[in-house]
Amino acid sequence: MNATLTDAPSRRLGPGEYWFEDVAVGDHYDTGHIVVTESHIVGFAGLSGDLFDVHMDDEFARTQGFPARIAHGLLGLAMADGLKNRSSVRIMAVASLGWNWNFKGAIIAGDRIGVAVAVKAKRLTSKGDRGILTLGFTVRNQRGEIVQDGETALLTRKKPTELASG
Repeated sequence: MNATLTDAPSRRLGPGEYWFEDVAVGDHYDTGHIVVTESHIVGFAGLSGDLFDVHMDDEFARTQGFPARIAHGLLGLAMADGLKNRSSVRIMAVASLGWNWNFKGAIIAGDRIGVAVAVKAKRLTSKGDRGILTLGFTVRNQRGEIVQDGETALLTRKKPTELASG
Protein backbone atom coordinates (compact mmCIF):
# COMPACT_ATOMS: atom_id res chain seq x y z
CA MET A 1 0.00 0.00 0.00
CA ASN A 2 1.61 3.24 -1.18
CA ALA A 3 -0.36 6.46 -1.36
CA THR A 4 0.79 10.00 -1.97
CA LEU A 5 -0.85 13.39 -1.98
CA THR A 6 -2.12 14.27 -5.44
CA ASP A 7 -5.85 14.78 -5.70
CA ALA A 8 -6.55 13.14 -2.35
CA PRO A 9 -9.76 14.09 -0.57
CA SER A 10 -9.34 16.44 2.35
CA ARG A 11 -10.75 15.38 5.73
CA ARG A 12 -10.27 17.35 8.95
CA LEU A 13 -9.48 14.88 11.72
CA GLY A 14 -11.39 15.31 14.96
CA PRO A 15 -10.13 14.47 18.44
CA GLY A 16 -9.27 10.82 18.99
CA GLU A 17 -6.79 8.04 18.38
CA TYR A 18 -5.83 7.16 14.82
CA TRP A 19 -4.08 3.95 13.77
CA PHE A 20 -2.29 3.60 10.43
CA GLU A 21 -5.45 2.22 8.79
CA ASP A 22 -7.58 5.10 10.10
CA VAL A 23 -5.84 7.90 8.20
CA ALA A 24 -5.75 8.72 4.51
CA VAL A 25 -3.55 10.94 2.42
CA GLY A 26 -5.07 14.42 2.58
CA ASP A 27 -6.28 14.11 6.18
CA HIS A 28 -5.29 17.12 8.24
CA TYR A 29 -5.68 18.86 11.59
CA ASP A 30 -4.49 21.87 13.54
CA THR A 31 -2.67 21.63 16.84
CA GLY A 32 -3.09 23.94 19.78
CA HIS A 33 -0.70 26.84 20.29
CA ILE A 34 2.19 27.74 22.55
CA VAL A 35 3.77 31.07 23.39
CA VAL A 36 7.54 30.92 22.96
CA THR A 37 9.14 32.54 25.99
CA GLU A 38 12.55 33.93 26.78
CA SER A 39 12.90 31.01 29.22
CA HIS A 40 12.36 28.53 26.37
CA ILE A 41 15.12 30.21 24.35
CA VAL A 42 17.60 30.43 27.23
CA GLY A 43 16.80 26.89 28.39
CA PHE A 44 17.27 25.49 24.89
CA ALA A 45 20.57 27.35 24.57
CA GLY A 46 21.79 25.75 27.79
CA LEU A 47 20.52 22.30 26.84
CA SER A 48 21.92 22.35 23.30
CA GLY A 49 25.07 24.34 24.01
CA ASP A 50 24.09 26.70 21.16
CA LEU A 51 24.88 30.09 22.68
CA PHE A 52 25.23 31.84 19.32
CA ASP A 53 24.83 35.62 19.67
CA VAL A 54 21.66 35.87 17.57
CA HIS A 55 19.91 33.73 20.22
CA MET A 56 21.42 35.36 23.30
CA ASP A 57 22.10 39.04 22.53
CA ASP A 58 19.26 41.40 21.58
CA GLU A 59 21.63 44.10 20.32
CA PHE A 60 23.54 41.69 18.10
CA ALA A 61 20.27 40.31 16.73
CA ARG A 62 19.11 43.86 15.91
CA THR A 63 22.34 44.53 14.00
CA GLN A 64 21.45 41.46 11.91
CA GLY A 65 17.98 42.82 11.06
CA PHE A 66 15.87 41.10 13.71
CA PRO A 67 13.70 42.98 16.21
CA ALA A 68 15.27 41.06 19.11
CA ARG A 69 17.10 37.81 19.75
CA ILE A 70 15.50 34.90 17.94
CA ALA A 71 14.61 31.38 18.99
CA HIS A 72 16.80 28.56 17.73
CA GLY A 73 15.38 26.96 14.59
CA LEU A 74 15.64 23.56 16.24
CA LEU A 75 13.68 24.88 19.21
CA GLY A 76 10.86 25.77 16.81
CA LEU A 77 11.02 22.27 15.32
CA ALA A 78 10.99 20.66 18.78
CA MET A 79 8.03 22.79 19.86
CA ALA A 80 6.15 21.98 16.65
CA ASP A 81 6.65 18.25 17.28
CA GLY A 82 5.58 18.74 20.89
CA LEU A 83 2.39 20.49 19.74
CA LYS A 84 1.68 17.50 17.47
CA ASN A 85 2.29 15.06 20.32
CA ARG A 86 -0.03 16.83 22.75
CA SER A 87 -2.77 17.45 20.18
CA SER A 88 -6.26 16.03 20.67
CA VAL A 89 -5.59 14.15 17.42
CA ARG A 90 -3.36 11.27 18.48
CA ILE A 91 -1.65 9.23 15.80
CA MET A 92 -0.62 5.87 17.21
CA ALA A 93 3.08 6.34 16.53
CA VAL A 94 6.18 4.37 17.40
CA ALA A 95 9.00 6.73 16.44
CA SER A 96 10.05 9.55 14.19
CA LEU A 97 12.23 8.31 11.33
CA GLY A 98 13.55 11.61 10.06
CA TRP A 99 12.87 15.23 9.24
CA ASN A 100 13.13 17.52 6.24
CA TRP A 101 12.74 21.02 7.68
CA ASN A 102 12.82 24.67 6.57
CA PHE A 103 13.34 27.80 8.65
CA LYS A 104 11.26 30.49 6.91
CA GLY A 105 11.10 33.31 9.43
CA ALA A 106 12.25 34.31 12.88
CA ILE A 107 10.48 33.21 16.03
CA ILE A 108 10.82 35.87 18.73
CA ALA A 109 10.06 35.52 22.45
CA GLY A 110 6.36 36.33 22.83
CA ASP A 111 5.36 34.76 19.50
CA ARG A 112 2.45 32.32 19.66
CA ILE A 113 2.94 29.39 17.29
CA GLY A 114 0.63 26.63 16.09
CA VAL A 115 0.94 23.86 13.54
CA ALA A 116 -1.17 22.66 10.63
CA VAL A 117 -0.47 18.95 10.11
CA ALA A 118 -1.38 17.03 6.94
CA VAL A 119 -0.89 13.43 5.86
CA LYS A 120 1.15 13.70 2.65
CA ALA A 121 1.93 10.02 2.04
CA LYS A 122 1.47 6.60 3.62
CA ARG A 123 2.88 3.16 3.04
CA LEU A 124 3.43 -0.12 4.82
CA THR A 125 6.88 -1.07 6.07
CA SER A 126 8.74 -3.75 4.12
CA LYS A 127 7.58 -6.36 6.68
CA GLY A 128 4.01 -5.04 6.47
CA ASP A 129 3.60 -5.06 10.23
CA ARG A 130 3.60 -1.26 10.65
CA GLY A 131 3.05 1.82 8.58
CA ILE A 132 5.00 4.92 7.69
CA LEU A 133 3.18 8.23 7.41
CA THR A 134 4.74 11.31 5.89
CA LEU A 135 3.32 14.27 7.78
CA GLY A 136 3.62 17.80 6.46
CA PHE A 137 3.93 20.60 9.02
CA THR A 138 3.24 24.29 8.56
CA VAL A 139 4.17 26.39 11.61
CA ARG A 140 2.56 29.84 11.82
CA ASN A 141 2.91 32.67 14.30
CA GLN A 142 0.10 34.80 15.72
CA ARG A 143 0.14 36.98 12.58
CA GLY A 144 -0.44 33.97 10.33
CA GLU A 145 3.11 34.13 8.96
CA ILE A 146 4.78 30.81 8.11
CA VAL A 147 7.90 30.64 10.26
CA GLN A 148 8.82 27.01 9.64
CA ASP A 149 7.62 24.10 7.56
CA GLY A 150 8.69 20.64 6.59
CA GLU A 151 7.97 16.94 6.79
CA THR A 152 8.56 14.02 9.07
CA ALA A 153 8.44 10.29 8.40
CA LEU A 154 6.55 8.72 11.27
CA LEU A 155 6.60 5.00 12.04
CA THR A 156 3.06 4.11 13.11
CA ARG A 157 1.28 1.15 14.61
CA LYS A 158 -1.32 -0.88 12.76
CA LYS A 159 -4.62 -1.52 14.45
CA PRO A 160 -4.49 -4.54 16.78
CA THR A 161 -6.41 -7.57 15.47
CA GLU A 162 -9.06 -7.33 18.19
CA LEU A 163 -9.81 -3.71 17.18
CA ALA A 164 -9.56 -4.32 13.44
CA SER A 165 -12.25 -7.00 13.44
CA GLY A 166 -14.66 -5.18 15.73
